[in-house]
Amino acid sequence: MKRNASPINRLVLAVALAVLATACSREGSQASAAAAPPPPSVGVFVAQAADIPLVTELPGRTAPYLIAEVRPQVTGLVKQRAFKEGSEVKAGELLYQIDPATYKAAHDTAKAGLARAEANLTAAKLKASRYAGLAKIDAVSQQANDDAIAALKLAEADVAAARASIEQARIDLEFTRLASPIAGRIGRSTVTAGALVTANQAQALATVQQLNPIYVDLTQSSAELLRLRSALEAGRLQQAGTVEMPVSLVLEDGTEYAQPGKLAFSEVSVDPATGSVTLRAVFPNPDGVLLPGMYVRAHLEQAVANNAILIPHAGLTRDARGRAIAMVVGSDDTVEERSIKAERSIGDQWVVTEGLAAGERIIVEGLQKVRSGGKVSVQVAGAAGAAPAN
Repeated sequence: MKRNASPINRLVLAVALAVLATACSREGSQASAAAAPPPPSVGVFVAQAADIPLVTELPGRTAPYLIAEVRPQVTGLVKQRAFKEGSEVKAGELLYQIDPATYKAAHDTAKAGLARAEANLTAAKLKASRYAGLAKIDAVSQQANDDAIAALKLAEADVAAARASIEQARIDLEFTRLASPIAGRIGRSTVTAGALVTANQAQALATVQQLNPIYVDLTQSSAELLRLRSALEAGRLQQAGTVEMPVSLVLEDGTEYAQPGKLAFSEVSVDPATGSVTLRAVFPNPDGVLLPGMYVRAHLEQAVANNAILIPHAGLTRDARGRAIAMVVGSDDTVEERSIKAERSIGDQWVVTEGLAAGERIIVEGLQKVRSGGKVSVQVAGAAGAAPAN
């Protein structure tokens, strides 16, 4: 009996062991499933598309709208300086008075010469008229009549020359009064009363500058202009406006200039020394805040990026090569590392021109917890306990 029961016992024991092993395996699987961590929770930002004006910041310096250097056109002693240095002067306002005595005398002499020439002309007219009548009856020779006619023409020429001399003397006399050719602010004087000045001398006596409005000369690299032109031709960007596009200024101390300006023109050649192009803007300057030579920074809208994607700064990282990347959550909550192109920032957002589409979910919180290909639990960024983003 013991020999017959032994195989049965062994079979029962084997079945019991198998059942026990299966139960242990199920308990181990359940334990492993219970120990698996949940997918990390991340905050996402839904990419938005918009037409973004691309504002370029350019360095520049202010320059006078008009500038006139006051130089004497006659020689003489300065009798009077009639302006206050640094003050505003009007067009035609007296600045310097040169001693006019010698020029007044020359003018009076020229007038006397005209009177003498006119008297000679009267005598020549009477003689020519008389000889013309006598020549008709052969009372005088033809030669005498011709001489009378020639003397009349010479007298007429002398009168014309005398009148020209008076005009020249009058101009020289007026040039003793040096007036401002333009309205503006006058600088320091290089001479005082009693100084001898000469006609058309190299040194200016003073300089008048019109500062309202005022120019701002900006510089932009030719390489940047070429990139902008290529983007415009490719259709990625659109021209922001006409040549007179609006321009705003930031002063040296970081404050914004209150008056808006406009772009007047762009230079047609590149400076070989700097590789840049000059752009000139015009700004109103009623209060005289802008002075010639000031360093400023100008913001101008040169183009518009159509349907550009905006993402927060936190949604962009860089790889080892410095390339911009974003972690995108797909429809199945799987993370994808995406290479993007973001060349400029506006406020607290990047303008992405390649690599993203509107509506895609960009991870901006919890980036350190995710990896490409992994699953995540999605919430709207910045909303604690918010419902998962769809």
